Amino acid sequence: MVKIFRPSRYKVPVRKLVAFAQKILESYSGGDLLVNIIFVGKRRMIGIASAYKNEFVALPVLSFAFEGTQADNYEPPLLGEVYICYPQAVLLAAEKEKSVDAILEQLIEHGIRNLAG
Repeated sequence: MVKIFRPSRYKVPVRKLVAFAQKILESYSGGDLLVNIIFVGKRRMIGIASAYKNEFVALPVLSFAFEGTQADNYEPPLLGEVYICYPQAVLLAAEKEKSVDAILEQLIEHGIRNLAG
């Protein structure tokens, strides 16, 4: 299962990306796990990158595997979270002359691949 969280100012095709991410997740885990995909801005990504990677830049994507214990009644189990910097995705799309949606799909696949490891 895939859940997407985003501020309303980011034009993200939620249904399309959920379907895409679900296919990727199923190829790695059989689809019986939960992945949260969270879209953030540059400042938030810099804060996350500096806190967890000691890098003071807005990375396009970061993923964090869930390593704690979960309550028995929590289904499906949480695999982890993928943070995507939407402004960086837009810049990457312009650099590579691709659509923003195509770049978002690449970043989502990269993040889920890192989680599934």
